[in-house]
Amino acid sequence: MLIYVVKPGDSLWSIARRYGANYNDIIKINGLEHRKYLVSGEALLVPTTGVNYTVKPGDSIWNIASKFNVSVNSIISLNNITNPSMLYPGMVIKIPENLKGYEQIEVNAFIIPSTSEMETAIINETCPYLTYITPFSYHVQEDGTLTPLNDEVIIREAKNCGIAPLLCIDNTSEGVFSRELIGKILNSKSLQNTLINDVINILKAKGYTGVFIDFEDIAPDNRENYNNFLKEIVRRLHEQNYTVTTALPPKASASKPGTVYEAYDYIVQGELVDFTFIMTYEWGWAGGKPMAVAPINQVLKVLDYAVTVIPRNKIIMGIPLYGYDWMLPYVPGGKYARAIGCKEAVNMAEKYGARIKYDVVAQSPFYNYVDENRLQHVVWFEDARSIEVKFNAVKRYHLKGIGYWVLGKPFPQNWVLLNTMFTIKKLG
Repeated sequence: MLIYVVKPGDSLWSIARRYGANYNDIIKINGLEHRKYLVSGEALLVPTTGVNYTVKPGDSIWNIASKFNVSVNSIISLNNITNPSMLYPGMVIKIPENLKGYEQIEVNAFIIPSTSEMETAIINETCPYLTYITPFSYHVQEDGTLTPLNDEVIIREAKNCGIAPLLCIDNTSEGVFSRELIGKILNSKSLQNTLINDVINILKAKGYTGVFIDFEDIAPDNRENYNNFLKEIVRRLHEQNYTVTTALPPKASASKPGTVYEAYDYIVQGELVDFTFIMTYEWGWAGGKPMAVAPINQVLKVLDYAVTVIPRNKIIMGIPLYGYDWMLPYVPGGKYARAIGCKEAVNMAEKYGARIKYDVVAQSPFYNYVDENRLQHVVWFEDARSIEVKFNAVKRYHLKGIGYWVLGKPFPQNWVLLNTMFTIKKLG
């Protein structure tokens, strides 16, 4: 599999012919079924069968396989070799690609309940690629109980295809994370006990594998209260063989200033919970200045710190399955950007005749366009290039895996690359 960046004058036919790839395969893996034109600057995944190798004196199929870190059988199968001992100098054989290797990771993804038809379609599409799925979300209330969630179809369909569901609890109130609400919970042992009891009851009733705690915007002076809450919920859930996972804001040092970071103790959480989900995205956010949502230069700073205080096999790196469309000029406090799917972003570039550019520092694609009302826009999103860079970071840091926010916006390139570069662990 290679990534090709479209140039002016390119066509699918010319790209397929250049790399000896199947025209229809390129369409399918890139989600081009309803596209009329290619977009200059867009990244395409092109399936290839490998590279040519000329056999040298002394070569055997076994040392060639070892040299390229592929299996002997994969070379035999690709080249239709009937007698492996009959290689001769000057013979040209194909070496299969070895992007997947033997690296196994776990993958989690959030899903927002919608209709049973849409939920089923989303899970069927992503079934081979997920270890966990996390319906978003049960909201903590002021009395410590949790709001109900219509998650029965998601849980049933997930279990049918071997995906473990995680129960997500959060501290949102009226659509935003509430510091006041979570502060009230963390300062009351009675409310915490009510909350933990409710979590356990839902885990049992619904058949969840464990709990995902997404408490955000905790006040710094509640840091120890949050640590103590985690100790208690981990103790009680581990007694009943449930897992505990937490969301962490991305920070590059223990002393990173800012009220959204200071309550989150990477060291303590790394010791307590089964794994952490570091939200390595939202540098570019709907209400902020236009920029890459998950710039790799910022992501790597977070990982550089995280792996020094959290075991690598407890770190899930967050990846966005979306981008944003900002109206220009950007005005602080002005209109929020619109969230946009990654496939949708390229389709829109085609519609407005935009040329996609690539920021080499952020390792992220973007483009500008003018809409029907002659208003200027800039779009930052993810493509095969930016996703490959993030996947390589997971490999380089030897992390537990990947976590996605959020399913529902098509991005076929992501799933093809994920399946190409990793083996996805299934539980049970």
